[in-house]
Amino acid sequence: MSASSDHPADIDFESLRGQIWLQLQRAVGERDHEWRTPVLAGVDADGLPQARTVVLRRADPNAGTLQVYTDSRSPKVAELQGQPHAVLVFWSRRLNWQLRARVTVQVQTGGEQVEAAWEQVSRTAAATDYLAPAAPGSVFASRAHGDHASHHLAVLLARIDALDWLELARDGHRRVRFDDSGACRLIP
Repeated sequence: MSASSDHPADIDFESLRGQIWLQLQRAVGERDHEWRTPVLAGVDADGLPQARTVVLRRADPNAGTLQVYTDSRSPKVAELQGQPHAVLVFWSRRLNWQLRARVTVQVQTGGEQVEAAWEQVSRTAAATDYLAPAAPGSVFASRAHGDHASHHLAVLLARIDALDWLELARDGHRRVRFDDSGACRLIP
């Protein structure tokens, strides 16, 4: 989809949906893809907004899910367990696309999916992130080493409830919303 379309009504919704998922899947495998590190926005126990950059680890168009890894001791885990509704925001300067994915997040701290993820992560330099003796955000007190036999990897499985796509262009911005029922519509 280029910015050169004559009119927003010319948008082929199915083609656009396919292009969005293609970019999400590319972001998983391409370290320099701009959508690899979206912002995850949710709320804390006090109802205050919380946003942080995460790394996209999987995009499954058939299931309509996105996957992110985190440390199970991270504050975002408790926040998402308390309020699983969140938004992932992606921006690509190259495409001039913003994508907001409204999601419901299931936090997985154990089980088959977590162990499969750990099997992959454990062979990379990122493994040390999930073996750290102190939880993320802890005050650094010493270099004491904890039990490295167990990891603290959690999988955040985000089921997409709606996608809001925006293309910025000099001749007029275009915006489309897709919901989980398969409906799509232009947004003025």
